[in-house]
Amino acid sequence: MAKQIKGILGTKLGMTQVFNEAGQIVPVTVVQAGPCVVTAVRTPDRDGYSAVQLGFGEIDPRKVTKPVGGLFAKAGLTPRRYIAELRTDDASEYTVGQEVTAEIFASGQYVDVTGKSKGKGFAGVMKRHGFKGLSSSHGTQRKHRSPGSIGACATPGHVFKGVRMSGRMGGMRTTVQSLTVQSVDAERGLLLIKGAVPGPSGRVVFVRSAVRTPQHVGSEA
Repeated sequence: MAKQIKGILGTKLGMTQVFNEAGQIVPVTVVQAGPCVVTAVRTPDRDGYSAVQLGFGEIDPRKVTKPVGGLFAKAGLTPRRYIAELRTDDASEYTVGQEVTAEIFASGQYVDVTGKSKGKGFAGVMKRHGFKGLSSSHGTQRKHRSPGSIGACATPGHVFKGVRMSGRMGGMRTTVQSLTVQSVDAERGLLLIKGAVPGPSGRVVFVRSAVRTPQHVGSEA
Protein backbone atom coordinates (compact mmCIF):
# COMPACT_ATOMS: atom_id res chain seq x y z
CA MET A 1 0.00 0.00 0.00
CA ALA A 2 1.40 3.36 -1.06
CA LYS A 3 2.09 5.77 1.78
CA GLN A 4 1.41 9.41 1.02
CA ILE A 5 3.15 11.54 3.61
CA LYS A 6 2.78 15.31 3.74
CA GLY A 7 5.37 17.53 5.40
CA ILE A 8 6.55 21.10 5.78
CA LEU A 9 9.27 23.08 7.55
CA GLY A 10 8.27 25.98 9.76
CA THR A 11 9.15 28.19 12.70
CA LYS A 12 7.74 27.72 16.18
CA LEU A 13 6.24 31.08 17.21
CA GLY A 14 5.13 30.11 20.72
CA MET A 15 2.12 28.81 22.62
CA THR A 16 -1.32 30.24 23.23
CA GLN A 17 -4.83 28.94 23.84
CA VAL A 18 -8.01 28.83 21.79
CA PHE A 19 -11.58 27.69 22.35
CA ASN A 20 -12.96 24.62 20.62
CA GLU A 21 -16.54 24.10 19.46
CA ALA A 22 -17.56 22.91 22.93
CA GLY A 23 -16.26 26.12 24.51
CA GLN A 24 -13.31 24.39 26.16
CA ILE A 25 -9.84 25.95 26.33
CA VAL A 26 -7.27 24.13 24.18
CA PRO A 27 -3.53 24.85 24.57
CA VAL A 28 -1.91 25.13 21.13
CA THR A 29 1.50 25.77 19.62
CA VAL A 30 1.55 28.25 16.74
CA VAL A 31 3.84 27.27 13.86
CA GLN A 32 4.64 29.56 10.94
CA ALA A 33 4.56 26.79 8.33
CA GLY A 34 6.49 27.50 5.14
CA PRO A 35 6.33 28.55 2.49
CA CYS A 36 8.72 25.82 1.38
CA VAL A 37 9.97 25.11 -2.12
CA VAL A 38 10.68 21.73 -3.69
CA THR A 39 14.41 21.66 -4.42
CA ALA A 40 14.71 18.03 -5.63
CA VAL A 41 12.63 14.93 -6.25
CA ARG A 42 14.10 11.49 -5.48
CA THR A 43 12.94 8.54 -7.57
CA PRO A 44 13.52 4.80 -7.06
CA ASP A 45 15.03 4.42 -10.52
CA ARG A 46 17.69 7.11 -10.05
CA ASP A 47 18.17 7.35 -6.26
CA GLY A 48 16.88 4.03 -4.97
CA TYR A 49 14.06 5.55 -2.92
CA SER A 50 11.12 7.92 -3.29
CA ALA A 51 11.30 11.28 -1.51
CA VAL A 52 10.89 15.01 -1.97
CA GLN A 53 13.45 17.56 -0.78
CA LEU A 54 12.15 20.82 0.71
CA GLY A 55 13.95 24.13 1.19
CA PHE A 56 12.93 26.75 3.74
CA GLY A 57 14.14 30.14 4.95
CA GLU A 58 16.16 32.91 3.34
CA ILE A 59 19.96 33.07 3.38
CA ASP A 60 22.64 35.24 1.80
CA PRO A 61 23.95 33.30 -1.24
CA ARG A 62 27.50 34.25 -0.21
CA LYS A 63 27.09 32.17 2.97
CA VAL A 64 26.18 28.98 1.12
CA THR A 65 28.87 26.38 0.43
CA LYS A 66 29.64 25.59 -3.20
CA PRO A 67 28.19 22.04 -3.14
CA VAL A 68 24.90 23.27 -1.66
CA GLY A 69 24.91 26.32 -3.93
CA GLY A 70 25.34 24.01 -6.91
CA LEU A 71 22.27 22.05 -5.82
CA PHE A 72 20.11 25.16 -5.92
CA ALA A 73 21.72 26.42 -9.14
CA LYS A 74 20.92 23.11 -10.83
CA ALA A 75 17.29 23.47 -9.75
CA GLY A 76 17.21 27.12 -10.84
CA LEU A 77 16.30 28.35 -7.35
CA THR A 78 17.71 30.85 -4.90
CA PRO A 79 19.44 29.21 -1.89
CA ARG A 80 17.44 28.30 1.21
CA ARG A 81 18.74 28.17 4.78
CA TYR A 82 17.22 24.80 5.73
CA ILE A 83 16.80 21.60 3.72
CA ALA A 84 14.85 18.48 4.68
CA GLU A 85 13.81 15.34 2.86
CA LEU A 86 10.38 13.79 3.15
CA ARG A 87 10.05 10.14 2.17
CA THR A 88 6.74 9.55 0.46
CA ASP A 89 5.52 7.21 -2.25
CA ASP A 90 3.84 10.03 -4.20
CA ALA A 91 7.04 12.06 -4.67
CA SER A 92 6.59 11.88 -8.45
CA GLU A 93 3.59 14.20 -8.13
CA TYR A 94 5.88 17.03 -6.97
CA THR A 95 7.86 19.24 -9.35
CA VAL A 96 11.07 21.18 -8.68
CA GLY A 97 10.22 24.76 -7.80
CA GLN A 98 6.74 23.91 -6.51
CA GLU A 99 5.67 25.84 -3.42
CA VAL A 100 4.42 23.95 -0.36
CA THR A 101 2.28 25.85 2.15
CA ALA A 102 0.28 25.15 5.31
CA GLU A 103 -2.75 24.22 3.19
CA ILE A 104 -1.44 20.65 2.85
CA PHE A 105 -2.77 19.99 6.37
CA ALA A 106 -6.34 20.07 7.58
CA SER A 107 -8.01 20.62 10.93
CA GLY A 108 -8.25 17.43 12.98
CA GLN A 109 -5.34 15.74 11.22
CA TYR A 110 -2.64 13.95 13.22
CA VAL A 111 0.96 15.06 12.74
CA ASP A 112 4.44 14.31 14.08
CA VAL A 113 6.62 17.33 14.93
CA THR A 114 10.42 17.10 14.97
CA GLY A 115 12.71 19.77 16.39
CA LYS A 116 15.74 20.36 18.58
CA SER A 117 14.79 20.34 22.26
CA LYS A 118 15.80 23.05 24.70
CA GLY A 119 19.29 22.64 26.13
CA LYS A 120 19.25 22.23 29.91
CA GLY A 121 23.00 21.98 30.48
CA PHE A 122 24.49 19.50 32.96
CA ALA A 123 21.71 17.88 35.00
CA GLY A 124 21.54 15.29 37.73
CA VAL A 125 19.67 11.99 37.61
CA MET A 126 16.55 13.35 39.31
CA LYS A 127 16.00 16.02 36.68
CA ARG A 128 17.43 14.10 33.74
CA HIS A 129 15.86 10.68 34.34
CA GLY A 130 13.20 11.26 37.00
CA PHE A 131 14.95 9.35 39.80
CA LYS A 132 13.27 9.43 43.21
CA GLY A 133 16.48 10.26 45.11
CA LEU A 134 17.64 8.84 48.40
CA SER A 135 15.80 8.93 51.71
CA SER A 136 15.53 12.23 53.52
CA SER A 137 16.29 10.47 56.80
CA HIS A 138 17.68 7.13 58.03
CA GLY A 139 21.32 8.13 57.93
CA THR A 140 21.54 9.73 54.48
CA GLN A 141 24.16 12.47 54.69
CA ARG A 142 24.11 15.21 52.04
CA LYS A 143 23.45 12.69 49.24
CA HIS A 144 19.70 13.09 48.87
CA ARG A 145 19.81 13.65 45.09
CA SER A 146 22.35 10.91 44.35
CA PRO A 147 21.60 8.02 41.96
CA GLY A 148 22.47 5.31 44.46
CA SER A 149 24.10 2.08 43.30
CA ILE A 150 25.40 1.99 39.72
CA GLY A 151 26.47 -1.67 39.65
CA ALA A 152 27.99 -4.61 41.45
CA CYS A 153 31.40 -4.73 43.14
CA ALA A 154 34.06 -7.33 42.24
CA THR A 155 31.75 -9.13 39.80
CA PRO A 156 31.69 -7.82 37.07
CA GLY A 157 34.01 -5.14 38.46
CA HIS A 158 32.91 -2.43 36.04
CA VAL A 159 29.87 -0.32 35.22
CA PHE A 160 27.77 -1.55 32.30
CA LYS A 161 27.15 0.73 29.34
CA GLY A 162 23.78 2.44 29.29
CA VAL A 163 23.47 3.03 33.03
CA ARG A 164 21.48 6.20 33.55
CA MET A 165 23.66 8.88 35.14
CA SER A 166 23.97 12.64 35.28
CA GLY A 167 25.12 14.51 32.19
CA ARG A 168 24.14 16.97 29.50
CA MET A 169 20.39 17.21 29.10
CA GLY A 170 18.39 18.48 26.14
CA GLY A 171 19.64 20.05 22.93
CA MET A 172 18.80 16.88 20.98
CA ARG A 173 16.69 16.04 17.95
CA THR A 174 13.29 15.15 19.38
CA THR A 175 10.01 14.03 17.83
CA VAL A 176 6.58 14.32 19.42
CA GLN A 177 4.13 11.97 17.75
CA SER A 178 0.40 12.02 17.07
CA LEU A 179 -0.40 15.65 17.81
CA THR A 180 -3.68 17.08 16.54
CA VAL A 181 -3.91 20.03 14.15
CA GLN A 182 -6.43 22.25 15.91
CA SER A 183 -6.85 24.67 12.99
CA VAL A 184 -5.12 25.97 9.86
CA ASP A 185 -4.84 29.66 8.92
CA ALA A 186 -4.04 29.35 5.21
CA GLU A 187 -3.92 33.11 4.60
CA ARG A 188 -1.18 33.71 7.17
CA GLY A 189 0.41 30.29 6.80
CA LEU A 190 -0.15 29.27 10.42
CA LEU A 191 -0.68 25.85 11.95
CA LEU A 192 -2.24 25.65 15.40
CA ILE A 193 -1.13 22.32 16.87
CA LYS A 194 -2.69 21.00 20.06
CA GLY A 195 -0.10 20.61 22.82
CA ALA A 196 3.61 21.40 23.00
CA VAL A 197 6.31 20.78 20.40
CA PRO A 198 10.10 20.52 20.92
CA GLY A 199 12.35 23.54 21.17
CA PRO A 200 12.11 27.20 22.14
CA SER A 201 10.20 29.86 20.24
CA GLY A 202 11.91 30.87 17.03
CA ARG A 203 13.40 27.45 16.32
CA VAL A 204 12.74 25.54 13.09
CA VAL A 205 10.52 22.45 13.30
CA PHE A 206 9.51 19.80 10.78
CA VAL A 207 5.80 18.93 10.67
CA ARG A 208 4.74 15.79 8.79
CA SER A 209 1.86 13.33 8.66
CA ALA A 210 1.66 11.09 11.72
CA VAL A 211 3.24 7.67 11.48
CA ARG A 212 0.54 6.16 13.66
CA THR A 213 -2.94 7.19 14.74
CA PRO A 214 -3.83 7.17 18.45
CA GLN A 215 -6.24 4.49 19.65
CA HIS A 216 -8.42 7.03 21.47
CA VAL A 217 -9.58 8.74 18.28
CA GLY A 218 -13.19 8.83 19.38
CA SER A 219 -12.38 10.70 22.61
CA GLU A 220 -10.68 13.67 20.93
CA ALA A 221 -12.34 16.98 21.76
